[in-house]
Amino acid sequence: GMESQALAVILVPLLCSLLIPLVGWTGQRKATGWMAVLIIGCTHLLTWPLLGPALSGQTGGPSFSLYRWIAFSMNIDALAVFMAFTASLIALLIAVYSLGYIEHTEHEPEYYFIVTLFVGAMMGLVFSRNLIFLYLFWEISALACWRLIGYFREPDYIWKADKAFLITFGGAVFMLLGFGLIFAQYGTFDIAELRGREIGTWALVLVMAGVFSKSATVPLHTWLPDAGVAPSTITSLLHAAILVKIGLYAFARLFCNGMVIRPEAQIWLLAFALMSAFVSASAALHETNIKRLLAYSTVSQIGYTFLGLIVFTHFGYIGALLYIMAHGFAKGGLFLCAGIIEHGTHTKDMTRMGGLFKKMPVTAVCYLICALSIAGIPPMMGFFSKYFVINGLVEGGHPVIATLAILTAVVTLLYMLKSFHVVFLGQPRGESHRE
Repeated sequence: GMESQALAVILVPLLCSLLIPLVGWTGQRKATGWMAVLIIGCTHLLTWPLLGPALSGQTGGPSFSLYRWIAFSMNIDALAVFMAFTASLIALLIAVYSLGYIEHTEHEPEYYFIVTLFVGAMMGLVFSRNLIFLYLFWEISALACWRLIGYFREPDYIWKADKAFLITFGGAVFMLLGFGLIFAQYGTFDIAELRGREIGTWALVLVMAGVFSKSATVPLHTWLPDAGVAPSTITSLLHAAILVKIGLYAFARLFCNGMVIRPEAQIWLLAFALMSAFVSASAALHETNIKRLLAYSTVSQIGYTFLGLIVFTHFGYIGALLYIMAHGFAKGGLFLCAGIIEHGTHTKDMTRMGGLFKKMPVTAVCYLICALSIAGIPPMMGFFSKYFVINGLVEGGHPVIATLAILTAVVTLLYMLKSFHVVFLGQPRGESHRE
């Protein structure tokens, strides 16, 4: 049934990823990439049969009890299946792109092992109905992220990887404390049993520390722009498919149809998300490093998605989920384009690019399409998701926040068009035209 199917979605990437280093040790380095593609491809295909039942409103969820409170129970509903489907699909596309991108680097087997493990952690997190298992998979993803950001092993890069790990791990520890407070109050770790219960202020603050640190929300966002030192495939994976979406997913799972947040706390959270969206959009306007610009853009879009989730209206929720998908594909595409640009020009500095349209017309067109989607230009998917989020804010009775959200969207359009102009149009600058 659905239960064994969902269990397979979790166990296939988690267990099969362990075979990749074994193949790597036998010297078949080329094979490790294809293995990763195969495993992630299987994971994605396994989510297909779950789509029908989940969308028709069926929810499965057996428990495998390990101890009195700690049962690995699964939540198989539309939200979980949607996230599993989207994340595994984007991860699959990135894994295929990696075959050419990672080819000549040193630690190939480790790269594919960690990427597959990362996908497995995401799947486990999406389906778990127990706060303890949610935390467990959360930490596995943090470890994977730490190895991948420091992939090139330079001292500066390793420091940035450590920073990412410490911020997300610190947030996760606070989140665990918050889960402890929830347990002390209600005596259960089961998300389903917590539905409709009001969460205490301290528990909310602690849980949100974890969510905001993982989803890179200002002021806990600083590790994300620094993560741009990783290979472009990895930044794509972190931004688009998995890492920053984990926090959004946890918020949706815990609060959108679960525990109740008081109205005054809700206003604070909305203000926080809006500030994050606006401040990081402004930072992106001033950035010259293309990958850092895209990273600030991610922080901004996540703030936007949070607005849709926190407002707790029908439109806002639909908008947020659409946003997760639209941003996933568009931002994934932008980072992969950035990878091609970086390979071609050997720099991430936009002031040393220019006139690249002639050199890479296909990349330029792809970049433009993805950028317009993120800027929210119709008929792109990004437009509809932004529209729904703003509609949801108005519907929830927050017209001021809705207006400021529109302003943020304008800033987004500005820096997206600016980056396209600087990189692809105008006169060639710097070293790039000599190749």
